[in-house]
Formats: sequence, structure tokens, C-alpha cells
Amino acid sequence: MARHDSLSLAMALAERDDTLDAEAVGRAYFEAHGRRDLDTVAGLWEPGGIARIVGLADLVAPQGVHEFFGDVHGAMPDFSLRILSVTAQGERCAVRWEATGTFAGPGRFQGLEPTGARVAIEGCDVLVIRGGRVHRLDAYLDGADLARQLGAMPAQDSPAELRMRSAINLRTRLARAVCAAPEEIADGVWALRGGLPARGFNTYFLRDGDRVVLYDTGIRAMADGLAAAGARLGGIARIVLGHSHADHRGAAAALRGVPVVCHPDEKADAEGDAGIHYTDFSALPIPARWAWPSLTRRWDGGPVQIDGTLEEGDRVAGFEAIHLPGHAPGQIGLWRASDRVAIAGDAFFMFDMRTLRPVSAPLAPPAPFNADDGAARASMRKLAALDPAVALPGHGPPLRGDVQGALERAAG
Repeated sequence: MARHDSLSLAMALAERDDTLDAEAVGRAYFEAHGRRDLDTVAGLWEPGGIARIVGLADLVAPQGVHEFFGDVHGAMPDFSLRILSVTAQGERCAVRWEATGTFAGPGRFQGLEPTGARVAIEGCDVLVIRGGRVHRLDAYLDGADLARQLGAMPAQDSPAELRMRSAINLRTRLARAVCAAPEEIADGVWALRGGLPARGFNTYFLRDGDRVVLYDTGIRAMADGLAAAGARLGGIARIVLGHSHADHRGAAAALRGVPVVCHPDEKADAEGDAGIHYTDFSALPIPARWAWPSLTRRWDGGPVQIDGTLEEGDRVAGFEAIHLPGHAPGQIGLWRASDRVAIAGDAFFMFDMRTLRPVSAPLAPPAPFNADDGAARASMRKLAALDPAVALPGHGPPLRGDVQGALERAAG
């Protein structure tokens, strides 16, 4: 069909009922691609329509589509496309196709110089047709196979691919080493400790129906380990940030799609600089004052979108929120009166930040990191007044035994 005939067909289809046009428009669109007739391809698009080539490009029609396939033709001068099947229902049309070409150039493809490789791929596009024109297109193809054919990835089962697979598996094992396996330390409460070399960053999973709530997220290197552990426990329903410091919000941004809540007084820092504005690194001894800023940047996964807030008395997975300000303005812990379990975050430390080793008796939060040192000690006494059977810190092992007395002595 000549180019002007295709455009005439598109105009005629635009005047007919949408539900009758989908297959005809879909065929006309791909036949134009097969002829390398990009003017007709562009003419069959609704202005502003969206073409999503999954894993490759998101385009705004008609100009974006014209430019993208113009680049394809420049990279593969013998590019051709053939329709394998068309299935239409209502305003939707699914087209299976195969395309071939030689990556001969002179143009590049996805930034790659021409390799001379012969390419043969299959794919399926799902089109939405409205008013006789393409309103949206979602294209699906095997991106890994295309990359192999172009020479951007090693051939399947080749020595190079086996080496690459080994390197990926090594990286996976190293990432897995960052997080210990979750350990159930109270009824429906699992601790997951992460970080290297001492695994000094604590997070807690709390049973909440069929799923779990995650209290704190440690450092950003723990993200994959937390996601995997959460999935095995039924999936993470939401994240409670005890406070916003980099070693507590660190992995939150990477746990996409999970809503995050915190105390109202902590929201600005969670979405901002993680409390760096009140941290006094200059008060640390040398060389810690030089090392800690760098460590903080390495641990932090960046600002976190806060989807809701928790205030004292609110309920979470069978626990009650308690406000424990001082180390951070909006630090919150969780308290379960039925078995006297307290999740305390950084209200106290069971970890010496100077030696990076666990300790047997609680320590007050280090003053250089506190928003208000006096309030931090008052919060330790508030926590002690609950008389916990066990108190679970943000760093180091659980505090058991005479928890009340130990916290009061540490608070001074």
C-alpha cells in the first residue's frame, strides 16, 4: 500500500467506531513499520500518545516515535518487521511481530557503535486505539536476547557469560553477608542485624496479621537482605522509622512501594538531611570526627517519603507507640505491655561507638549525635519506668534482667 493510501486509511478509520477500528489500525500501523514508512507511523498516532518500549524507551508521540525509529533505521539500514498475528478486543489490539536487521550503522543504537551483528527478535505490542488512532502502546521484547545479539552481553552459556554469572553470584553472597538471618527474640518479633564487620545495625520485624511491619531499616547496604527477609515472613506492610538518622533510614528509600511512617516531629528530617544539622562531628575525638561524616554518607540511602505519622499512644502490630525524644526530636519506640517488650531504637545503646563492639550494660546515646542530650537521658528514665522485661536497642544485643535499674544507672 502506498504511503498516501495508508494515511487515507488512517483518516477514514478515525471517523468510524473505536471498537471496530482496533485490528485495522493495528495492522496499518505495523505494515507501515514494515515498509519503513515513518511518516505514516507518526500519522497513525494520537498527538501526545505514549509509547512505552519496556526496558528501552518511553516516548511521546508522534515526534518521539518518529525520532526513535529513525535512529533504529540509521543503525540498521536493512531493518524489516513482519506481523505474526493480530488479536483485537474492544479498543485494544495485541500484535505479535518479528524484526530483523543488521547493526551496520552508520548510526548508533542505545549508545552502541555498530558491530555488524545480525539481529532477529520477536515481540508483542499492546495498542490502545481511540478515534481511529493509537492512543497508547506497550511493547514487550526480550531485552537480554537483544543485548546478546548486539554484542552488549556475552552469548548465552559462553565462557564470558559464565564468568559474569560467577561475578554476580559473588556480589550476591557479599550482599547476603551484610545481613544475618532474622532471629525471633519475642513472640512475633524478629531481629535482623546488619552491617559489616560487626553487624551493629538492628532492625525488627513485627507480625501484623499475614504480613510484617518493619521497625527501622538500618543502612542502605541492608536493603536487599531486608526485602528478602520481609518476603519470607509474608511481605512488609509498612515501615516505622524509629528516627531518621542515616543508619536507621538508610535502606528505606530502596524498599520501594512500602509506606513509611514516623513521628510528626521527625518527618522533616526523614524527608531532609537525616538530622545532620544538629549532629556535632567536631565534638568527636580524632580520627572519628573525620571518619563519621564519610560513614554517614555511605550508610544513607537518601531522603524518604513519609506517608503517615505515629504519635504516642497509637497502635502498631500489637504495640503502642511511645515518644522518646532527645537522640532525635521525633524518636519513637514501641511498647507491648502484655509481655513487657520494648523496642527502643536509639533511646539507649548496647554498642560502643568508639570501639564498634557490643557491650553488656546500656550506654546513653552519644552526646555529639543527640538533638537534646538532656531530653535523651529523660527518655531513658521514661523507658525505665515501664519496667520492661526486655528492651531492644538500635545497636547491640537485647537488654534483659534488671532492665529498669540498668537504664536508670545509664541515664545518670
